Amino acid sequence: MSKAAPFNEAFSTEDAAYVGSRFAVTREALFANPYQEVWGKPGNLPIPTYAVTLGSVLKGILPFGLPYAFREASARAIDSSADLRWGPDRKGYRRLLHPNGICLTGIWNISAKTEYSGYFREGSRALTIARYSTCCTETKRGRARSLSMVGKLFSTLDREHTNPVRTASFITQQDIGGDWSDHINDAELLNAPNTTVWRRGLGTPVLVITGILFGIVDRKPSIRQLYPIAELGKPAGEPTRAPTFMRLRVDQQQPRIAGEDLDFRDEIMAQIYNAGDPAPKRTLTFDIEVTDDGETHGIAIRERRVFRNWRKIGTLAFDEAVASYNGDFVIHFPHPTWRDDKNDPATATRLNRKKVR
Repeated sequence: MSKAAPFNEAFSTEDAAYVGSRFAVTREALFANPYQEVWGKPGNLPIPTYAVTLGSVLKGILPFGLPYAFREASARAIDSSADLRWGPDRKGYRRLLHPNGICLTGIWNISAKTEYSGYFREGSRALTIARYSTCCTETKRGRARSLSMVGKLFSTLDREHTNPVRTASFITQQDIGGDWSDHINDAELLNAPNTTVWRRGLGTPVLVITGILFGIVDRKPSIRQLYPIAELGKPAGEPTRAPTFMRLRVDQQQPRIAGEDLDFRDEIMAQIYNAGDPAPKRTLTFDIEVTDDGETHGIAIRERRVFRNWRKIGTLAFDEAVASYNGDFVIHFPHPTWRDDKNDPATATRLNRKKVR
């Protein structure tokens, strides 16, 4: 296991100062300090793995002590729109969940006619930066793990655009308790995944605390609504029309990468690069599917969702990837606050909660 960065969880002056960002600057930050200068080169050290621990999740929970770091992190993830969080020491912030990831750059493309607004509308294309991760310490195939992809859309295709733009993020994941998909090709990433708590094993206390705290901070701990994308680029005064559910799946034409005990980060790199060659050779493409037809059954420890009438509306194609320090400790993906009506900002759970510590 590798040592993580210092705690830097609370909403800060850096978060409050955010007015947008540039794709080139964000990408440059991610590629500035890769764990391996050239992926797959003989003699490379393994990509480091950071632990998710009960101690870090409970840090500061006692009264009259330090601020409760996990609560501050949960609130900041919703309240901050920042794309990069450098912190006062330029070392970023510690991810208490999903610490092990790989970042990708590519194009979001909606090719089908839809009834939705913003960047869910037919013809929408956007530069995208995503982070593929696991929610816990486990990174290798053959074990229970919950793969996840979060992403941010830039409302442009100009990689060198000079005017900062505000991005729109999405959050998708497998069963929050864990799943057994050996290949990323088999993972279904949903904005409203199932939850099977006992699959987390020794990590069950962390998952239970996460569910309780997310429920306190933002009401719905296991669904991340899609309205930020439906509002990106939308003319003022036009009603928001967001899909209820989204699913990302690797395109069926994508190859399957072999290897026992393969780390998902190496699997993703192998989809795009040849070992020892820094030039991208292929793309890694996901199908974007949506539906408004779904329902939830069960309780928080075993939550099941039933979906019907999925339809493909586009693709998310990545042409670069990097596992880096800044990809694990500096890049930030805002979590959309819950709205009772996903299309009405006035029904948001957290309104004007931003506070600089």
